[in-house]
Amino acid sequence: MVKVSQSAARRLAELLAGGEGLRIAVERGGCAGLRYVMSLGFRRDGDVVFVCEGGCVFVEQGSFSYLDGSTLDYEDRLSGGGFRVRNPMVARSCGCGTSFEVSP
Repeated sequence: MVKVSQSAARRLAELLAGGEGLRIAVERGGCAGLRYVMSLGFRRDGDVVFVCEGGCVFVEQGSFSYLDGSTLDYEDRLSGGGFRVRNPMVARSCGCGTSFEVSP
C-alpha cells in the first residue's frame, strides 16, 4: 500500500484533470542504483491504483515491491519542493538525494 499525505492529496487535486493521476515508477539509475520517476498520466493495464481525496496514484506493477509501505508527500518549498516518497525500505540514498538503494 502507498499512503498519500494530506498535502500531497491537496496538490494532486490542483493538478489533475478528469481521469488523470500521478504515475510513479522505480527505474534503475542514479548513483545509488534506483530512482523514482513521476509524471501525470492515465492508468495503464497492470497498474496498482491508490485513490485519495485529491485523485489517483498509479504505481507500475513492477515498481510496487519497491514502494509498498511508502507515503507520498508534497513539500512546498522555495528550493527543492515537490512530491516526495517517504520509503521505509530505503537503506541509503545518494548525496544529492535523487537515487536510492533498498535493504536486501
